Amino acid sequence: MKNLIKFELRKILTKRFAVISVAAVLLLSLILSFSTLHSMYAFDGNGTEETGKAAVEIDKQIALKYEGKLTDNKVQQMMSEFKPTQDLHGMNAKYIYQNALQSSVFSHFADIDGSWNGLSVADVFGDKEIKVGYVNGWLSTSQNMAKIVLSLVIILLIAPVFSGEYGGVDNIILTSKYGKTKCATAKVLASLLSAVFITTLVVIFNLLIAVAIYGTEGLNCSILFAPIDFLEGYIPFNITCGTVLKYQILLAFMSAISVTGIVLILSAVCKSQMVAFVISAAIHVIPIMLPISETSALYRIIVLMPLFYSQYISIMSVEQMHNGMLVRKAVIKRGFGFAPFKEKK
Repeated sequence: MKNLIKFELRKILTKRFAVISVAAVLLLSLILSFSTLHSMYAFDGNGTEETGKAAVEIDKQIALKYEGKLTDNKVQQMMSEFKPTQDLHGMNAKYIYQNALQSSVFSHFADIDGSWNGLSVADVFGDKEIKVGYVNGWLSTSQNMAKIVLSLVIILLIAPVFSGEYGGVDNIILTSKYGKTKCATAKVLASLLSAVFITTLVVIFNLLIAVAIYGTEGLNCSILFAPIDFLEGYIPFNITCGTVLKYQILLAFMSAISVTGIVLILSAVCKSQMVAFVISAAIHVIPIMLPISETSALYRIIVLMPLFYSQYISIMSVEQMHNGMLVRKAVIKRGFGFAPFKEKK
């Protein structure tokens, strides 16, 4: 059985288009990471402005001054330090960007002209304890990982598993030795292992790049106190950047496994590899294109499709149901035994 699984793994992973596809995903990860780094900008308020890696260092130094628990006193200090000194000509100060921390504090505590809006930390965040630090780098990494549609690569590799069937003398020998049942089992196991392996490879590659560029600063800081352009603000939980990454990675593996299951079924039903691929890709992509409001009851069902797992913010920000988070119910029903979120009080 082990030999048959190894044989199926080689069939899936060593084909030229498989190697090219995985290499393309890794290259895309690299491009996104360095493109994001290149677009980084920071102004320290004292006449120094930088882009790229130098901007990251300025953001880190500013965050270091205020790191730790967010307090009303820190808010006042930040509002004073970052208060605009020029006429904004009617522009809302919340959308002015000097550096990451300034954007974070203005998005929550600034009125239209950049003055303090009168709100306290408790007014904005309730009884949540918000930890301040440099979150720009890791949240950027998280967003870049969400842009990598790895599921389509998995669909491309798995679609021929059954629809391609066996061919060649060596395959006939394996079929006669192990029988159709063991061959089918080996195909399923090899497909799942391939999906998990590719996902692991891409995740580790992206995390290594992020550590090399941003270090580990900010992993223990709250996502709620982030620059205004980050969608993580839609997640209604006071969790850290590190925790978001853990959930995102878990959801990525769930997506890979779910997609593999769907593709295997279609591969077994369809005689043509192309038909299996097209139908699988359509099932995967169409749900996110449907004009369904996030407040609709149907959205709670649509959001369980695999593509929403990789687009983690959608499923992590879905509104709470009366008996707990939808994610918790869905994952437990699928047999993962994972209940990541507490109910909101």
